Amino acid sequence: MKTNNSNHGLPDGGLVPIRTLSNLTGVNSVTLRAWERRYELIKPIRTPKGHRLYTMADVDLINQVVTLLGNGMSIGQIRQVLETDKARPEPVREPATAFSPWLNYQDRLLRAIVAFDDGELSEVYHEVLSLYPVDIVTHRLIMPLLRELGERWAQGSGSIAEEHFFSVFLRNKLGARFHHLSRNRQGPKLLAACLPGEQHEVGLLLFALAALDRDYQVLLLGPNTPLLELPPVVERVAVHAIVLSGSADIAATVVEQELLPLCRAVAMPVFIGGRITDRCLDAITAAGAVPLGDDLNLALRGIDAMLARC
Repeated sequence: MKTNNSNHGLPDGGLVPIRTLSNLTGVNSVTLRAWERRYELIKPIRTPKGHRLYTMADVDLINQVVTLLGNGMSIGQIRQVLETDKARPEPVREPATAFSPWLNYQDRLLRAIVAFDDGELSEVYHEVLSLYPVDIVTHRLIMPLLRELGERWAQGSGSIAEEHFFSVFLRNKLGARFHHLSRNRQGPKLLAACLPGEQHEVGLLLFALAALDRDYQVLLLGPNTPLLELPPVVERVAVHAIVLSGSADIAATVVEQELLPLCRAVAMPVFIGGRITDRCLDAITAAGAVPLGDDLNLALRGIDAMLARC
């Protein structure tokens, strides 16, 4: 089919399908369709068979929407902001006293956790993931909620059972979503694992989902992975990079003693994400690995840039 793109300022072939739009913006196709259906943020061109096609202006628009979401706006506010031409690249912050959709979602999730209500927890979780990219949900909702659960336990107002209930729920949901989304990915393959001693894999799963949204392939090994086990894996599987995750509680000796032999044994970049990068930054860089921090969006941009140079 030949499409006339003259009205869109694009050369022939400049229109892109929804999968390409998703790859270019990091927003999954389900969320893009929800933004179209519920908020009319984008209006795709339809082929005779009903397939959606998008212009580069749509790519720019979605990137602008993601920026506004990252700066604290709700998806419900963004259409009005865009229509009144008030959107700016600098941060747009809601006043502390203003209603925040993220505080509302966090309150709903917390009440479901305290009540051990798996049904309500699932309903809220699926609602928010249908409207927002996974990295924004992670930054704005999941990580603040995990911190609050930890603080509740430390202050005696919560329990370990609550934290475990939510962690198991997340692990099951994220794992199922990972296996559903991991099919038919075409991008570079990442080997992802938790550092030795790291038993909590929620952060790694969240990273893996964000990577899948960018069309990466992800070989996921999970928690507490000995670093000496990784070189034999990459000898059998063609991977483009290794991504390791660790919290601030991981022993510094893991980085100081085990990371350098790994970096010397493999021919691809080794990335380290999570809170351990705050504490062991010098040791990570001295070993030849690349620190990513714990911001998923920035981490994936760093991986994109590094692999583009390789």
